[in-house]
Amino acid sequence: MRTPPKIGVIGIPGKWSTETLADAVEKETGFRLVVDMANVTLDLEQNSLYSGSHNLCELDALVVKKISAVYSPTTLDRLELLRVAEQAGVRVFSPAQSMLRLIDRLSCTVTLRNAGIPMPDTVVTEEVNHAIEAVQRFGSAVFKPLYSTKARGMLIIDDHQEPAALRQAILSFREENPMMYIQRKIELPGRDLGMVFLAGRYLGSYARVSQGETWNTTIHSGGRYAPHTPTDEVIALAHQAQALFNMDFTTVDVAETNQGPIVFEVSAFGGFQGAKDGIGIDAAALYVAHVLKEIG
Repeated sequence: MRTPPKIGVIGIPGKWSTETLADAVEKETGFRLVVDMANVTLDLEQNSLYSGSHNLCELDALVVKKISAVYSPTTLDRLELLRVAEQAGVRVFSPAQSMLRLIDRLSCTVTLRNAGIPMPDTVVTEEVNHAIEAVQRFGSAVFKPLYSTKARGMLIIDDHQEPAALRQAILSFREENPMMYIQRKIELPGRDLGMVFLAGRYLGSYARVSQGETWNTTIHSGGRYAPHTPTDEVIALAHQAQALFNMDFTTVDVAETNQGPIVFEVSAFGGFQGAKDGIGIDAAALYVAHVLKEIG
């Protein structure tokens, strides 16, 4: 009788999505290991990657639900550590290189735009005068950190203010974000979409519906999940966007506008909660079934 595979779950201990994925792994394999990457040590001489007493390089697979609570350049460093496990023969879901291309908002944006994916008008600059010109051209702009989730750190700056106040607002943002990522503020129809894909296969879509007067629809800002059935055109666009990144599980953030659908980003990890509340899908169970099939 074959020994069940040992599959570790990388995430945030105690968080619902991480524990739900670990539950699904344990149910199928009898093995449970939740790895917080903040506690992982790489020893290149020994070719080991330890989390507590477990050498991650000796596992059969690692499934990444969350690499850190807040995105930052450190997140990229943690993903680099997983490349050592991959080199040792451990299958990482999704591949470390794929996730690396999505953590940095600019990397994701350049890949999408190079492929002709429609996105909001975007300016990226370190130059304050060019940022001012972008705001004046857009009328209202969203300034986004290159590393963030759930709209954290994002700031709306519009040109309906005195020139000195406009400059100061941009300078204040640049203090924390030297490379300024600036997008035209899109008028949303009260919602945007999370479109869920497993190994390139479309599973369904949920809407994030804004509540009150908030400008964004994130659950972090009070939005709620709701079921949604997009058109074939929107599904085809999301499929094209996610196919650029070779992800095992991901969510594509899409908005339906008067000018047609646009893509905001492709997620490095995807949302289990939206799939559950908005579509009624047990994404964790489906993901684990995919992992087990892949590692044979």
